[in-house]
Amino acid sequence: MDYLPDNNSRYKDVAYWDERYKTEQCYDWLGSFSRVQHLLEKCVQKEDSILILGCGNSSMSGDMYSAGYQTITNIDYSSVCISAMSARYSNCPGMTWHQMDVRQLSFPNVSFDVILEKATLDAIMVEEKTPWEVSPQSACFIHKALTEISRCLKPGGRFVSVSFAQPFFRKRLYARTEYDWSIKHHSYGDGFEYFVYVMTKGEKLSPEDAALEKKVLQDTKHPPTGIATTQNEDQEDFLSNIDL
Repeated sequence: MDYLPDNNSRYKDVAYWDERYKTEQCYDWLGSFSRVQHLLEKCVQKEDSILILGCGNSSMSGDMYSAGYQTITNIDYSSVCISAMSARYSNCPGMTWHQMDVRQLSFPNVSFDVILEKATLDAIMVEEKTPWEVSPQSACFIHKALTEISRCLKPGGRFVSVSFAQPFFRKRLYARTEYDWSIKHHSYGDGFEYFVYVMTKGEKLSPEDAALEKKVLQDTKHPPTGIATTQNEDQEDFLSNIDL
């Protein structure tokens, strides 16, 4: 099967993913766990309760489990994915799988020490063409997801976002006082650079990020007209067609 869709908008279509997961065994967006392990070990402890958003058929959960992170909850909005992955890792106690929308997490408040996503939020914005002016639909989707993520984090918990999006643009989405977290970022990759954002619940935004939040509010009234570019290495088409 050719997994690349005819149109990037299909990346937002659960039917596309259901069909893809029927035959595709594994695909790791932005690299496997081994490529980012050295950074995750700095902010994720072995005993942490972890939620992985948009788990897909990535080896991430299984590799983390083998590395000693054994309290892992996985969600994806594809029932086909969840069924397949649940069966694949049925011999891993402490690892659970649930069909769920990132905008409406059915977990109690302050449930997790760590919430992790790798390219899930990137995929949500597949139709965006400029990082300066995110569409109202995508902005609403991201805000709902981040609000739910913040709600489900324990005090001192970390939201870890792995993305190809450069800090200049991605922090514009994450730097909001109402999420009640601070932001730090790291990078990895040889030649092509990817980014790991770590948001810590209960910490204030830095003065720089607080100023960015204020500027973003101003920019929504007067958006720049330039379009910036970003690097990409992934084979999937949408990564080369959006600059977020």
